[in-house]
Amino acid sequence: MKRFLLRSLPLLCGVVAAACAGAAPAQSRVWDFQAYLDDKPIGHHRFTLSAQGDTRELKSETRFVVKLLFLTAYRYTHDAVEHWRGDCLERLRAQTDDNGEHSTVEAAAAGDQLTVNTGKARSTVAGCIMSFAYWNPQMLRQTQLLNAQTGTLEQARIVDLGSETIAVRGAPVTAKRYRITGPKNPIDLWYSAGDEWLALESTVAGGRRLRYALK
Repeated sequence: MKRFLLRSLPLLCGVVAAACAGAAPAQSRVWDFQAYLDDKPIGHHRFTLSAQGDTRELKSETRFVVKLLFLTAYRYTHDAVEHWRGDCLERLRAQTDDNGEHSTVEAAAAGDQLTVNTGKARSTVAGCIMSFAYWNPQMLRQTQLLNAQTGTLEQARIVDLGSETIAVRGAPVTAKRYRITGPKNPIDLWYSAGDEWLALESTVAGGRRLRYALK
């Protein structure tokens, strides 16, 4: 989400299924965020995670519309499907419409390498690679993250900013705050004591504030 989000997504936009016979039943989780730009609602970013054994499938859907008076000034859609084994990305397909600019990113792992194809360029990176997978607290230990919109492997520095109280669905919650620097715009994330992802905030183009709040 280059202009208004995080150049990620995972992004911002921020972000996984079958297992062998006899494995534990599949489990599902949903993170459904209302997105705000300067406190005005502009759409949603929804993550649906299906897990079975050590394999996971993450579906991400983003829909943003920014209006100026009664006119649509900006529109953004992003759809991604990520397949994971453990905490390593195995496969990705992401499609983005950034206000009329279309892009597709595909990635697939073979052995200890992940090949990323944007349609314009192909690259290969070694090791266990993660995207901007905010839903997975293991992301906070990474030094590089794959941007699902651009296909770029971005350097990331993640800082623990301590604990504070935030509102989650109207109730006060003590949350751990982290900041990702390295992408163009720093990204702040909040997690519960049990490492559940609770919120996101970033300063975007023109100094405007983008934030995610759980519905």
